[in-house]
Amino acid sequence: MSQVPRRRGRLLLALALAGVLLVTGCTGTSTQVDSSKYDSLPDESGTPVDGGTVTIALTPGLTPNYIYPYPPAAVGGTTIGYDLMWRALYRTSLEGQPFDEATSLAEAPVFSDDGLTATIAMKDYTWSNGNPVTADDAVFSFDLLKAAIAESPANWSFYSPGQFPDGVTATATAPDTLTLQFETAYNPSYLVSLLQLLYIMPSADWSIAETGGPILDYSQPENAAAIYAYLTAQSADQSTFASNPLWQVVNGPYQLAAFEPSTGSFSLTPNAEYAGPGDARIEQVDFKAFTSAAAIYNQYEAGTLTVGRLDASYASKIDELREKGYNVYGAPAPSRFDGLVLNFDNTVDNFDKVIGQLYVRQALQHLIDQPAYIKSRGIHSGTASENYSTGGLNSAYPAEFGEKAPYPFDPEAAEKLLTDHGWKVDAEGGTVCERPGTGEDECGEGIPEGQRISFTIASANEPAYVGARDLAFVSQVKKLGIDAKIVTKSLNYMFANYGNSYAPATANEWSMQDFGPFIQTAYPTSNGSFNTGGGFNLGSYSNAEADELMDASTFGADPDALSAEVTMLSKDLPVLFFPTPDTLIVWKDTLSGPPSTFRSLLKFSYSPEQWYFTEK
Repeated sequence: MSQVPRRRGRLLLALALAGVLLVTGCTGTSTQVDSSKYDSLPDESGTPVDGGTVTIALTPGLTPNYIYPYPPAAVGGTTIGYDLMWRALYRTSLEGQPFDEATSLAEAPVFSDDGLTATIAMKDYTWSNGNPVTADDAVFSFDLLKAAIAESPANWSFYSPGQFPDGVTATATAPDTLTLQFETAYNPSYLVSLLQLLYIMPSADWSIAETGGPILDYSQPENAAAIYAYLTAQSADQSTFASNPLWQVVNGPYQLAAFEPSTGSFSLTPNAEYAGPGDARIEQVDFKAFTSAAAIYNQYEAGTLTVGRLDASYASKIDELREKGYNVYGAPAPSRFDGLVLNFDNTVDNFDKVIGQLYVRQALQHLIDQPAYIKSRGIHSGTASENYSTGGLNSAYPAEFGEKAPYPFDPEAAEKLLTDHGWKVDAEGGTVCERPGTGEDECGEGIPEGQRISFTIASANEPAYVGARDLAFVSQVKKLGIDAKIVTKSLNYMFANYGNSYAPATANEWSMQDFGPFIQTAYPTSNGSFNTGGGFNLGSYSNAEADELMDASTFGADPDALSAEVTMLSKDLPVLFFPTPDTLIVWKDTLSGPPSTFRSLLKFSYSPEQWYFTEK
């Protein structure tokens, strides 16, 4: 998963309470937005003019504090604009292709018959200092990734022990040819999705362990470790982001011109040596930090923002935005699901034992009213779709149950699951275990007599729908005598502190967390997110059957393997599923470019080098 995820002010209490009232009461009066208002992209149009500044809203609560593409997990790094300055070997496509050929640094890999070798031809790209981007740069980046993982497996959230880059050798067999050799053959689609995360860095300029120091042989692990330590230390100094010569050597369409450490806002200017598509007519791109969705909307009202997202709480304002000269487009992000993450390692009040019971997770999922959350003016206002699958909506790898909910909203079914397994459900006095033991009609292993069900949800302060849906869920579970409460945290705080794979010391500080979406690669395996020991396995979910299925989808060639994985995980509930919101994109109608570059904003992928302002 990509998540990931990584990287997003305050939820207005009145809005949150409105969401709870609408979900838990009558929803017939909810104001819903017709998706036909935003489900189509405008064509590229207008006469281009040179110049101008594009101002883009950063996600509230998620401001950058690091610049090196692979920040150590210990710093809770949110990385600044890496996709615009340092391109990955392959770039994500939302047009149904394995990757975006036009903006990727390499051609598609060619695999040997046994799948143990992949040969990759580099394209003719140039660094901003005039040097060519070569296969050596790709090898350097691969070796630095291995050095990061050697320091701590948590330094790359897609890492699983024994998997990529373990057992993989990268070699520059020619200046323009990268050869990867594998101890175990990977599913080609999965490998390409991983190489979309391999950011290519300048070996001739960054292979040093001290400022002004000699170029080191990065193929030696001790040298790679020293280089990694130096680069990450340099990246920690935010005051030098725009002045450090290291960060000016880029292969992407932009270079960093300014950075504000106090806010996380930054400015980019075109890289004159960029060889990819686009005329770079825009002279500057400003990414501006905000504290809330309301603050962003106020800037739309003032006409000072060029591009940004629209919180669902403002979806009813779409017509007004169009009258003010904005385009609005929305759709569910591909390979996305929204999950309430469960912490299987939290031992407070035996939460680990309780949540480890599948019937408990099933009961809790039965208490999530996805259709009502979608209708609710306080949550999605109609701008979302039901989703119960780790594969996401409209996936090429659908679950066997299709779009039908395995555990639909049904409080009576939830109560029956608990009573059938030895719990006395008492909405007023609290639900307790009356029949401890491991029998089919008993509470389960490690759950003593008198045990209560209690948990705390860490809820992201933005976007607003996150807190609203969490409040609606808590309101519902309390009706079954379950003790639940919410603590609101910033995304930066949650990403730094609430993940057992990289912050195990805080495992008992959270029972569940809701940070918004899981956004996965085009090949949406949950390997890395839900496999035992996965680098982004935040809640320590572990299931031997799931591990086998994820291994099959990762390493096997069976085209149905990923669907089998998705089916099993979606039924076993490593997370509880919320609706998948439509991502609503807003941009000025005087800004144009290829429609695909605006669609790509659904996955936080920016291409301003292909945009331009038009004559009015």
